[in-house]
Amino acid sequence: MIDQHDITRAAHILASAQRIVVLTGAGISRPSGIPDFRSDSGLWHQQDPMAVASLKSFVANPQRFFAWFLPLLNAILVAQPNPAHAVLAGFEQLGKSIAVVTQNIDGLHQRAGSREVFELHGNLRTATCLNCERQVPTAPLIPLVRRGVVPRCSCGGLFKPDVVLFDEMLPRGLYWLAERATRHCEAMIVVGTALEVAPACELPVLATDHGAQLIVINQSPTFVDARADVVLHADAAHVLPAIVAAL
Repeated sequence: MIDQHDITRAAHILASAQRIVVLTGAGISRPSGIPDFRSDSGLWHQQDPMAVASLKSFVANPQRFFAWFLPLLNAILVAQPNPAHAVLAGFEQLGKSIAVVTQNIDGLHQRAGSREVFELHGNLRTATCLNCERQVPTAPLIPLVRRGVVPRCSCGGLFKPDVVLFDEMLPRGLYWLAERATRHCEAMIVVGTALEVAPACELPVLATDHGAQLIVINQSPTFVDARADVVLHADAAHVLPAIVAAL
């Protein structure tokens, strides 16, 4: 059950903050029908991530990667933004400066209307040839994947979706922008992430070290709960609209 006192406290923090950073993970998109990774029913409960979703395993066996990835891709393609995505986009209409730092690859923040979105783990809009580095839209490749065909470039190289796999570095410039926004924010909201993946998990610590107030909305505890001003262990699709209603 949602504690109304915590809702009111979170609303007060956000009402008084002008610069807000939101760090989101798979939990914010679960109400949209996209599975998470680390819960008992998550994707990593069924597969060893290093065996299917590392760059090394992709190169060694792209057929296995795409067979594993296809159900997730199909879920993302039919998913719609949920009330949590809509609320975050709506903060901009309240005159707030909002930067969304997301670990998700589904693009739902942009589809909901958020304009400043840092996609730390990449996106599904494009794919890049691992041989010649030619970048192409992903859409024409999807029918091939659905037929069990590994998409290849005209040079013969593998096309890899522009998502960050295990054993790949995050886009350095993008993470720098996320860090800069975090250092200057007055409040950070952590939504739907267990904060178990570096370096994204370091951002809430950076925010509080620079004086920002912290709101954590996640269905399970995180290591920064003790630092947070408000902790709500609940579904973001229910909590965020309640916070906005209290503003």
